[in-house]
Amino acid sequence: MNQEKYVFSQVMDFIPDFQFNECIARHKGHYWIKQFTCREQFLSMAFGQLAYRESLRDIVVCLRSHQDKLYHLGFRSSISRSTIADANEKRDWRIYRDFAKILIHKARTLYCEDSQFTLDLDGTFYVIDATTIELCLSVFKWAPFVTTKAAVKLHLLMDLKGNIPTFFSITSGKVHEVHFLDDIEWEVGAYYIMDRGYVDYDRLHAIHKSGAFFVTRAKKNLAFKRLYSSPVDKSAGLLCDQVIRFTDYYSAKEYPEILRRIKYYDEKTKASYLFLTNNFNIKAINIAQLYKNRWQIELFFKWIKQYLKIKTFFGYSSNAVKTQICIAICAYLMVAIIKKQLKIERNLYEILQILSVSIFVKKPLNKLFSEVNLQKFDGVSEKRACLWDY
Repeated sequence: MNQEKYVFSQVMDFIPDFQFNECIARHKGHYWIKQFTCREQFLSMAFGQLAYRESLRDIVVCLRSHQDKLYHLGFRSSISRSTIADANEKRDWRIYRDFAKILIHKARTLYCEDSQFTLDLDGTFYVIDATTIELCLSVFKWAPFVTTKAAVKLHLLMDLKGNIPTFFSITSGKVHEVHFLDDIEWEVGAYYIMDRGYVDYDRLHAIHKSGAFFVTRAKKNLAFKRLYSSPVDKSAGLLCDQVIRFTDYYSAKEYPEILRRIKYYDEKTKASYLFLTNNFNIKAINIAQLYKNRWQIELFFKWIKQYLKIKTFFGYSSNAVKTQICIAICAYLMVAIIKKQLKIERNLYEILQILSVSIFVKKPLNKLFSEVNLQKFDGVSEKRACLWDY
């Protein structure tokens, strides 16, 4: 059956129509809309992501050059730059944020047992971080960052078992990362790993009261009283494992409970690290190893900036920028879902590369990915291909 379908159509068949339409109805996406539906808007922007198009004009020129194929790709309206731009400006970006949440749930279900997480620990482990995407201040005046620059921040919660984004938020660059913690629904018994930028004792106490655990770096000016010290294996890099209580008035007021303070020396970086956690059960070395796994979210940010279109934007308003970021995340999740459901033995970089040059080919996806041979011309290509390999 798929032999008669274009590759792009086969990819878009993975859109769960009923749930997508629910997102549209929830935010009145088709209110006063007679043509160029939200689905067509999504198809246009997803095409830009998968085909590596540089602008809306680039998307339109490419699609129009295949005019006879557009109906079969899912387009029922005429395609123009102004039509797509108008949709990105006016249609609520939360349609695509909510759709991304649906795809996240589906991807997490598929990848829950497929992980590079090697620690022998039970539970769910999340990493929290944010990345800044710089913009031109004269064009994106709604997103001030510093004196001469504008920016947006992509805040992310990632499940380490599967490396799948679990929850995200988009704000202007001036919003501090710590505010993202207010939007997260804490999961009882789960572990949340974050860097020093998220240390706010009132918010950490909220995590503790919810029954979840946190692992973070300690601030340098930490004022505390040591209550107890556990013996440590210094050959493993552990320098101390202490139970402490804050002595500073404001810190103690915001976090009145006891905490665990662990100092670890990393032989590779030749540096010492101080960790704080409210978990007293797992080994101290596991706390240090958990924090090392935080690097997975940095790789994810690097991956999406390198291979998806979220560094240059096709529109200038807040709604247009957020729409593009959400659809980029949706495109990433759809490719991840396709990889797992079709059991494709390639990493996501290779899948995207093959899709980008095969959009208008009529061939079943499984056959397409099994037949193509990607040559690695140098070490850089090989490194890129392996960067985000599930």
